[in-house]
Amino acid sequence: MTTWIIFILAIVPSIIFHEVSHGVVAYWCGDRTAKDAGRLTLNPVSHVDPVGSLLLPAIMIFSGLPPFGWAKPVPVSVNRLRHPRRDSLLVSFAGPSTNIILSLIAWTSCKLANIADLIYGPSPSQWTIWLISFGIDFGIVNLTLAIFNLIPIPPLDGSALLEAFVPRHKLGQYFAFRNRALPIVMVLFILDSFTLHFTGHALGWFQNVWINSLG
Repeated sequence: MTTWIIFILAIVPSIIFHEVSHGVVAYWCGDRTAKDAGRLTLNPVSHVDPVGSLLLPAIMIFSGLPPFGWAKPVPVSVNRLRHPRRDSLLVSFAGPSTNIILSLIAWTSCKLANIADLIYGPSPSQWTIWLISFGIDFGIVNLTLAIFNLIPIPPLDGSALLEAFVPRHKLGQYFAFRNRALPIVMVLFILDSFTLHFTGHALGWFQNVWINSLG
């Protein structure tokens, strides 16, 4: 039970920071949509999607599948950005960039906790054990969110790279498709979990590198 509590405490703020960062960068680039909708908040209730945040992850976990889900997307109006084609890239990569920064902060915290424990005592305190456990979960969750969202498949953030190859007069259609493409990613993820396991192996490799680098 404690393990699940730590995991939930790690994943909820990670997802919230990911989503809010999209809206914040959009606001900096001239789009007030998220701000006017009250979505530039760290209140979890504002970002919960009943199906994507609660029902689907629970079903997949109890079915023995890797958890998959999503928060309520922060609304962004690309046409309200000052430079739509350039700024939409900045907005898209704000989420993964935030997760990478949070993962680095968690890694540093774990390192410092290890160093402090070596200096002040031969055996780790309960506080140190909890801090390191949370730091590892928080770091791994953010690393996983960053890497997964950088996959260049709509509507994942990495698909923003594809926009450079979309003709300007087709951008509206592309963004409309991107907003409805989540079920495609979900199906591909589930099929991969049963067959090639490519996503699991790739994410596992990055996770192992992160953990092993702690020494």
